Formats: sequence, C-alpha cells, structure tokens
Amino acid sequence: MNLSNLTPAEGAVNRDGKRVGRGQGSGKGGTATRGHKGAKSRSGYSKKIGFEGGQMPLQRRVPKFGFTNINRKEYKGINLGKLQELVDNKVFKDVVTFDNLVEAGLVRKNDLVKILGGGELKAPLKVSVHKFTATAKAAIEAAGGEAISL
Repeated sequence: MNLSNLTPAEGAVNRDGKRVGRGQGSGKGGTATRGHKGAKSRSGYSKKIGFEGGQMPLQRRVPKFGFTNINRKEYKGINLGKLQELVDNKVFKDVVTFDNLVEAGLVRKNDLVKILGGGELKAPLKVSVHKFTATAKAAIEAAGGEAISL
C-alpha cells in the first residue's frame, strides 16, 4: 500500500444531499426550497415538452400549412445503372429478388422497392420487386430480362 492507492472508507464520502421538507428544525422545512406558490412548488409537477414558461410555445407560433396523407406509400428507388453495377461486381447473376436486395444492403426488409429507369442495363435480369417505372420495365425487357411486380 502506498499514497497512490489510498481510498476513503466505504460510506465515508459522497453522502446523500440534505433531506428537504422534514420540518423546521432541519433548516430545509416549510417550502422545502421550492419557493412560494406556482406550478413548480406543487407535488407531481413535471414540465411539459416545449413549455416556455407560459409564453406561446414555438410549435404553436409557427404557421401550419399543407396536407400529409396518412396512406402515402414511400418507395425506395433503385436505378437500372445500380443493378448493372451490381451484376458487374458479381453480386447478382441473373435473378434479382427483393430478398437479394435486402441481403446486398440496398434496402431494408420493410421498404417498398421501385426500379427506376436511370442508367442502362445490358444484362438479362429477372427482376421481381414491388414496382417499375415504364422506362425501367421497357429497358429490362429490351435487355432480354423479365420484370415481375410483387
């Protein structure tokens, strides 16, 4: 044992803070450090998210506009050029399925996939995903492949 590894006895330091609201003799009785009246002095008080002390909160001051369709379907777009690149890198051979795309890390398992017509496709691929653009479908069939909608 030396001076570098001396430690205080267990429980000798870092005592809990002074207990408040336990009578006048404690020195922290009465209002128990909460001040007089107001929401913060009440038991069970918790500040609401975005509360600005009674001032109109930012979220309510900012004008709202537009419309959000709750039934909207978001598709993850994949271009033909990307498929050709994956064929060149030997990730896909002749069949591209949704599961293959998930394994390759292009999409997540809950995504909807749409093949877009960007780039050019030379390999004859059998592609089965949720949707195709008209140009993508034509390009896949022109290359000798097949476009199957799920």
